[in-house]
Amino acid sequence: MYNFQYVSKRHLSPVKHNLIQIINLVQDDLCEDFTFRYDFVGSVKRNMVTHDVKSNKGFDFDVNIQVNDDECRFSAKEIKTKIMFALNKVVHHYGYDNAEDSTRVLTIKVKDKQNSSILHSCDFAIVNNYIDDDGNECQEYIHFNKKQRSYTWEEQPYGYYLLDEKVAWIRDNGYTDEMRKLYLRKKNFNTDLNKHSRSIYAETVHEICQKHDYYNS
Repeated sequence: MYNFQYVSKRHLSPVKHNLIQIINLVQDDLCEDFTFRYDFVGSVKRNMVTHDVKSNKGFDFDVNIQVNDDECRFSAKEIKTKIMFALNKVVHHYGYDNAEDSTRVLTIKVKDKQNSSILHSCDFAIVNNYIDDDGNECQEYIHFNKKQRSYTWEEQPYGYYLLDEKVAWIRDNGYTDEMRKLYLRKKNFNTDLNKHSRSIYAETVHEICQKHDYYNS
């Protein structure tokens, strides 16, 4: 069991400011290849960023990066690799180590090496939003298969869709406190080291909606 608690905006604001500067520098570096937009998503968007006060792992941010559709002439591997290399050119100036390439995201971390701890980190998912043949809003992300060393576009799981709409419904129906408590509980009892905060957040929203019959309304 972990000991996650919520982080105040006062501690988050300077870190978010630096991350925006990093992203802007990456945009400048890649502008001749492609342009992209970015969004802070998941728990940070709802002031639900957490940290484990008794562990050596700090809080984390989640950011979606979307390459503009009309400029996406590169393969999934090329896009993720170019963004990773561009990040690595600038992150050291802000105290981060080189980006780590995982299954769903690129992760940068600020470490306290003397105490073998992570102060904070940021996960960048590279996504593509599109409309399917039935007119539904969909999203895919760049998936890295470590065993095969391959990169592919994969569809987001069902729980990721309409998160903003679901969270608004939770808020309007008075279930926000219940959602915040469940999110902390799921974080504290999570045993999958490869599961990132954005996944736990999406699961939390889905469970609250399911419990209170959102899908039958």
